[in-house]
Formats: sequence, C-alpha cells, structure tokens
Amino acid sequence: MTNHEADKSYVDYFATLGLTEDCKPGEVRKNYKKMMRDLVVEIHQTELSGDRRDAYLLKMAQMNAAFYILRDNDRRQRYIEDRKRVIALEEEWRHAADGAADPAKTESLRRAFDNALRHFLSTYMEELMLEAGRDPECVEASGWDPYHERHASRVLRHYRQRLYQEIHERLPYYDVTPPRLDWEERHRTAAAIIAEGVK
Repeated sequence: MTNHEADKSYVDYFATLGLTEDCKPGEVRKNYKKMMRDLVVEIHQTELSGDRRDAYLLKMAQMNAAFYILRDNDRRQRYIEDRKRVIALEEEWRHAADGAADPAKTESLRRAFDNALRHFLSTYMEELMLEAGRDPECVEASGWDPYHERHASRVLRHYRQRLYQEIHERLPYYDVTPPRLDWEERHRTAAAIIAEGVK
C-alpha cells in the first residue's frame, strides 16, 4: 500500500471542505457556510428514510467538525499532528510486520498503532463531531439541535467502529482466527441432551 492510499484511509477534514492544508481561516468559514447551505437545502428537498437520515446526519456532523477543527489554529495543528502520527505508526508497524523484525518490537508497534488509531477515531470521528454540534456558529449554519445530537450519538459511534474495522481489515496482517469446533464433542453433548429429554 502506498503512503497516498494509507493517507486516504483516515478522514481528511481539509478534503471534506475542499481545502488544502495551508488554507486560511476565512477560506474555511466561506467553504463551510456555502457547503452547509447547499446540504441543508438538499435535505429539505429529500424524502428522508431512516438510512438516508443517518447518512445526512453523518455528513452534517463531518462538515461541522471540519469547520470547528480547521478554523481554530490549535485544534487544527493537533488534528494534523495526530493524523500524521497514526499514519506514520501504521507504516512503521507494516514494515516491521512484513520484515524479519523482533516479535516483541512488532507487538509493541502494533499496540502503539492501535492506541493511536483508537484515540484518533474517538477524538475526531465522534467527540469533536458532537462538540462541534454545540458550537454557536455550527448551530446557526446547520440548524443542529438536541434532536440531531441524540440521533447522531448512535450514528457516530457506529461510524467510528466501522472505520476502525475497515482500517484493520485492509491491512495485510489482519487475521481472523476461525473458531475451533470439536464436532465430536458437540455430537456427544447433543446426544446426551436428547437422551436426557427422552427419559
């Protein structure tokens, strides 16, 4: 997997608002307001099923979070650093797992990556998305309210878990251990239960 492919696996809030990393706060605000206005109009013109409502809630929460994080220099810098760190840790672990590295070092890298990934997803794909929904500017632009937050909490939790699973599944060293079933033991247990019921 190339660095560019790994990069795409982690949510890029600059791309969410059609911006580059060197964008100015004014550009963040301008793009966010235009995109959110277009999204709100689209939502009002659409018949909402349960799945479609969840998809729109997620999209609105992503745009709110992108605006909330990128307009503030400190939040923006932490986001950039955390994102680069988790991508770098994945690459480091990937190289160690693919090579003949010390198993203890490989396991240490795996744990460091997993902790960084969990932190990144819980912070930027759930916590700050909900926090952004309480921000006065986001509320004004998106119409986000307590009803949205109640429903979004579930949607964002599932979204974070799905991203975590997808990232792990695409890694070459992702391994699912098939369950070990002792069919003879199961047969004996079933026979004993049936025999007991016949008595």
